[in-house]
Amino acid sequence: MTTETDIAGEAERWNHHPGEVMLNPLFQWPLRTRAILKWYAAYWLAISTTTVTIVAAVIVYFILLPPLDSMQTWHWSWMLRVYLANAIPHALIAGGLHIWLYHWRRQDLRFKFDARDQTRDNGHFTFRNQIHDNMFWSIVSGYTQWTVAQWLVFWAMANGWAPAFLFPENPVWFVLMFPFLVVWSSFHFYWVHRALHVPWLYKIAHALHHRNINVGPWSGISMHPVEHFLFYTNFLIHLVVPSHPIHVLFHGYMQSIHPVFSHSGFEMLEVRRGKTKAKMGDFFHQLHHKYFECNYGTVEMPWDRWFGTFHNGSKEATDRTRKFKKQMYT
Repeated sequence: MTTETDIAGEAERWNHHPGEVMLNPLFQWPLRTRAILKWYAAYWLAISTTTVTIVAAVIVYFILLPPLDSMQTWHWSWMLRVYLANAIPHALIAGGLHIWLYHWRRQDLRFKFDARDQTRDNGHFTFRNQIHDNMFWSIVSGYTQWTVAQWLVFWAMANGWAPAFLFPENPVWFVLMFPFLVVWSSFHFYWVHRALHVPWLYKIAHALHHRNINVGPWSGISMHPVEHFLFYTNFLIHLVVPSHPIHVLFHGYMQSIHPVFSHSGFEMLEVRRGKTKAKMGDFFHQLHHKYFECNYGTVEMPWDRWFGTFHNGSKEATDRTRKFKKQMYT
């Protein structure tokens, strides 16, 4: 059992330590109904990265996404609109958060996990600049492969080669598909991420993402093209499970805009000092970027707990993770 002293020992290493990392209580026994309801209310009934991505998917579907039947044949007009449906929201959110948190420094170091700034004049990064490196790989490889995956899904749906439906058909499944995609993405991400930490594949691909020990908003999908390819195989689920185009958009935003927030480097977004705050960062994943061989999955599903790679933010977990890492690389 984790003690306050154990948490305090790890907290000394951080500018901001939010306390013990908690996983989805749905998978703990005995079941705690109140804790489960509180957990899901925070994700689905309040302003969160999940609800932001759902709202973005609905707005973009009605404003920018072309009709599904127009995607039966390849044409630059609808393909460009799908690209813009991805690029514009991601660039606005990643760019806006970067300006607020790192350029204007409106929160200073309040709620920032790591007190250090983004890296500049460092040959470890493309262009010797962490921000430019992250933007380059996110835009050139990330936006491209994210969009290509959706082109294939939309084209298959439009031609009847992938199961699709339009609202208000199947309203119950329309709603249930959102949490289903969260669970599926967590499952897929955990195993792809574990594979990327196999030493030879880590060296080829994943090391590029892990240049970012002190992460920022543009770090979220700053990845090697090989990693992007593996990451976006997640969309193959839409070739099997009936989906609405809004689900495909939501899936893309959850995969690519949610990481903007989880890699922001801050736990909270402070709109006014001492007053309005919104949950933003993800200490669970911040621990992964600091200690590497832990927390491969997400807090939604307890894959890391089940497979012995969970870091709960304590000194004991850090010691265990470092021992595991030493065993892996010796």
